[in-house]
Amino acid sequence: MHRSIYTAVGLAVALTGAGCSLLQPQGLQAASEASGADSIKSIEFSGSGRWYQFGQAPNPDLSWPPFDVKNFTADINYDTASARVQITRSQVVEPGRLRPAPVEQKVDQYVSGGTAWNVAAAGNAAPAPSAQPTAVEERLAEIWASPQGFLKAAQANHAVSKAVDNGTEVSFSIADKYRYVGTINANNQVERVQTWIDNPVLGDTLVETLYTDYKDFGGIQFPAHIVRNQGGYPVLDINVSAVKANPPVDIAVPQQVAKAPAVVVTANKLAEGVYYLTGGSHHSVAIDQRDHIVLVEAPQNEERSQAVIAKLKEIIPNKPIKYLVNTHAHFDHSGGLRTFVDEGAAIVTLQPNQTYYEKVWAASHTINPDRLAKSLKPARFESFTGKHVLSDGKRNIEIHSIAGSGHNDAFVLVYLPNEKILVEADAYTPPAANAPPPAKPNPYSVNLYQNIQKLKLDVGQIAALHGPRVVTLADLRTAIGLPKAVK
Repeated sequence: MHRSIYTAVGLAVALTGAGCSLLQPQGLQAASEASGADSIKSIEFSGSGRWYQFGQAPNPDLSWPPFDVKNFTADINYDTASARVQITRSQVVEPGRLRPAPVEQKVDQYVSGGTAWNVAAAGNAAPAPSAQPTAVEERLAEIWASPQGFLKAAQANHAVSKAVDNGTEVSFSIADKYRYVGTINANNQVERVQTWIDNPVLGDTLVETLYTDYKDFGGIQFPAHIVRNQGGYPVLDINVSAVKANPPVDIAVPQQVAKAPAVVVTANKLAEGVYYLTGGSHHSVAIDQRDHIVLVEAPQNEERSQAVIAKLKEIIPNKPIKYLVNTHAHFDHSGGLRTFVDEGAAIVTLQPNQTYYEKVWAASHTINPDRLAKSLKPARFESFTGKHVLSDGKRNIEIHSIAGSGHNDAFVLVYLPNEKILVEADAYTPPAANAPPPAKPNPYSVNLYQNIQKLKLDVGQIAALHGPRVVTLADLRTAIGLPKAVK
């Protein structure tokens, strides 16, 4: 769907050219002429400032965490609807919140038509592309929300204009699905662009980009300050230092990512009736109770959740999923929750998360309606503070709040006392076997160990919801610089 929508837009823009501007409303025509939109086929802009990690707020009531950006460079080809964004960033130390020491991260992300991918090196390996299918909408929206991109898309999609205070409001839709609304000020400058994209947690999510302090960059009128908000909080705040018109931007889709990878769920038996559901970057744990199933974690999105449900019907047939235990509200760990609400499961989570989910799930899901948007089933919660126990009379499942973690303030671990299995996400991500321990212990992992000790949990296996393998408490001790043997 993305490929046909956005490739069509790119072709329409390429074919429209300056001749079509005679048919456009005066505000749009004047802005196109002032920005050089008709003659600009590609653009590069760079700068520095702040980037914010969308969907990763450390508390349901807080904004996205900030990163300092040493360099931000965006290269866009409007004719092919493709872009590359390179970011050099490091996380900001937040007072009162213990996080791992900031390290410089280099991000290299791409989109072309209906395909998105990143290029990164893993360890000592050469940089390689990895598919990012869920990023397509967001990255394409960034193309058509850029000043010249908005004007080109408006021309190609029969925009409607109306006078507003100090300017003109221009609106249009792409393929009757993605709506754009922009404001052109009295100086014929694109001042604000709003569009909406789908998010598994937030539904129809407003992305608003504000452009100020326009300057002449070598003959190109372009904003010197860009602020983008998404989901109600900033995700980008950049001071632009350089702009180039019509640079070569030739982005070919790598063969490795030309086809989105299938969602795979593999069931690994940890103990009688306990299954580690792996595949990809995020995992779940299923527990077969007397007359129902308890599932720990519904990560990423509905596609992943539906694959997990199919696997559960295969390995534990004829039992309903009664409970879905959610570790925390970060979007990569809560994006599949709505699917389990529709499936009939009660969501077991800390009280602040229930309040948050009830609020955000009330939003519309019209861009890509999920199962819950169609069924409109009410969400059922079993929320708690401190400790909660699920039992079928034979096996207890303990759910404990993780106290004092810098990662998240409403954060839980799951413990099976009979099997001595600990399930956790993000507090400790085991490395590959035989990998050297980190030079400096991760404070999240130190905090996890402290919680285990305080709760007096007798841990035999750790089924981390990230990472390549199941490990032991001795592995966690090694990771935080303690001897393996517990005295």
